[in-house]
Amino acid sequence: MSTPKKRIAFHTMGCKLNFSETSTLSRDFIRYGFKAVNYKDEADIYVLNSCSVTNNADKEARRLIRQAKRKNPLSIIVVTGCYAQLSPKQIGSIEGVDLVLGPEMKSTGEVMGIDSTFLSAFAKSQIACGTNLPTKGRVFISIDDDNKKFILSITKKLLNLKFSIVATK
Repeated sequence: MSTPKKRIAFHTMGCKLNFSETSTLSRDFIRYGFKAVNYKDEADIYVLNSCSVTNNADKEARRLIRQAKRKNPLSIIVVTGCYAQLSPKQIGSIEGVDLVLGPEMKSTGEVMGIDSTFLSAFAKSQIACGTNLPTKGRVFISIDDDNKKFILSITKKLLNLKFSIVATK
């Protein structure tokens, strides 16, 4: 018996660039074994490529996020596009949003997970990328001065899990 494919749904708002990007994302996910479904259907992952030209567009994006989470409360919600770029904190505070992916992140492959703890946010970002979470290896840590006070406890946990640490000064 084969493992069922993860279902992914895309919804695009706005300009031709957003539609082109969504098309590329969809092809890539299908190539990596996902099954594309309609945004109104139940999916494991929902990707909203947002627009922010008007306040109405922001309102519509919030409605679509809530709609997807109602359809499958266990789904991962990813928001990308202009709204994600202009208001990442606002989007991240919307109940149900797991990942915010700004345009600059798409070109580098970055993903930002959102949760109440660093570890949960990191896990969400990795799972959404289809990455198996590592259980051993080396961890590179680079952090800005404002957040250095938070890294010590995380570093200790990684060391307790037998990871080796490489860090910047």
